[in-house]
Amino acid sequence: METKDCNNTPELSRRHFLKSSAGIALAGLGATMVSGNAQAGHRWDNNNNHHSDKNFWKKVEKEFTLDKKTTYMNIGTTGSMPESVLQSYNKNNQIVASNPWDMQDKFGGWPYVSEMVAKIAPGFGAQTNEIILSRNTTDGMCTILNGLHFEAGDVILTTHHEHVAGNSPFHVVSERYGVEVVYLDIPVYTPDNEISAQDFVDVFADAVEKYGASVRLISFSHITYKTGTTLPAKRICQEVAIPNSIPTLIDGAHTIGMLNLDFNDMDCDFYVGSGHKWQCGPGATGILYVRDNATRLDNYWADRENPLWFINSSLGHASYLGTQLQLQYVGNDNYPAKQALCDACNLWDEIGRDKIEARVLHLSQLCKTLLQAAFPTAQLYAPNVPELSSGLTTFNPFSDQTDLVILTELRDRLREETGFIIRTTDFKLFSNDATDVHALRISTHLFHSEQDVVELVDALQQVFQTM
Repeated sequence: METKDCNNTPELSRRHFLKSSAGIALAGLGATMVSGNAQAGHRWDNNNNHHSDKNFWKKVEKEFTLDKKTTYMNIGTTGSMPESVLQSYNKNNQIVASNPWDMQDKFGGWPYVSEMVAKIAPGFGAQTNEIILSRNTTDGMCTILNGLHFEAGDVILTTHHEHVAGNSPFHVVSERYGVEVVYLDIPVYTPDNEISAQDFVDVFADAVEKYGASVRLISFSHITYKTGTTLPAKRICQEVAIPNSIPTLIDGAHTIGMLNLDFNDMDCDFYVGSGHKWQCGPGATGILYVRDNATRLDNYWADRENPLWFINSSLGHASYLGTQLQLQYVGNDNYPAKQALCDACNLWDEIGRDKIEARVLHLSQLCKTLLQAAFPTAQLYAPNVPELSSGLTTFNPFSDQTDLVILTELRDRLREETGFIIRTTDFKLFSNDATDVHALRISTHLFHSEQDVVELVDALQQVFQTM
């Protein structure tokens, strides 16, 4: 270990170099930043892609430092950073704190971010220039919706199960420009109401036929946070939006890190998602995908001068720099957080995103099946069919589906008495319903096991029977 003795030549040389390089650009900082993925040096055997390889998933579980006294099943709200990612995140924050002047030339940080993006873009089926490291889903939704060149009379098609991250900017553009936002009733699964992917495609297709050329945008959640239903995003894009020259903006808050996504194959125009949920990165991080510099939007909206304004940018005036750089540069950024997000993404790529998706859906299917057996009269709102399923399971075991008080008591007692952490959610079966339906929402992810799911259902039964 080097000492701080003034006669220590290596230490003096290092300090002299740092002081003489006070104007170093952030690219220099990038060279010193630590990548948890690289440090950990994980070697994942991806030859066996079976979702039930217990030894493999036990190894994955050891990557996380979740409290062993509880079983955390609320990833739909926020995830948990892997230990290697967390350690490097802390080290990088220390680097920035120790040498803050290295941040003075923020523009110089762009090559470093570009290198990070280049490593993770293939994992999402995207080109490097199509991925922006954003702050979260809301940031991405607001960036696109408030940047689009809407005019009075335009129509946005969305659903009645959207998050406030979409509903809030929808409201703004409606009030600001006179845009009509149409909240389409999408089908909600119940044991008595089987639904299919075609049902969702038909909802959007019928609306496009009804509103015609006035429809300027289709926006929807890939997975609804209210019920956990996965919408057929690719089919909506390719069968409804593209043939009618309508751009698509997809809220992927619950897909980044859960599903094996391929943005280019999906053929959407914009895709936004969270870094802190299923991708298990730090807070205030996210992914924004802009297809091919939004060139298709120029064709779809050829009647509008400058269809997309880069309002959430410090380089909105510099079109010659290209879409990615313009949207990426928002002044002094949190590069340790962005590195941590990319570290988590790299870890997922090493494990195998296809394997993670299969694991998540396997545990989710098990959860739904066991719940149906344990609570035969309960209402299950999350479809237990592969094309519509996700890692979210929503159900309500009580006869009164509108009673939030008793459902909250079950949720809280479940945690206090058994250590299982889940949450409640609310939604309307139809947009004109006077009251909300309430449900419990369970998240199953890559650090869970079949035993976790079995014990959760047992715990739910035990608490429910005392109520």
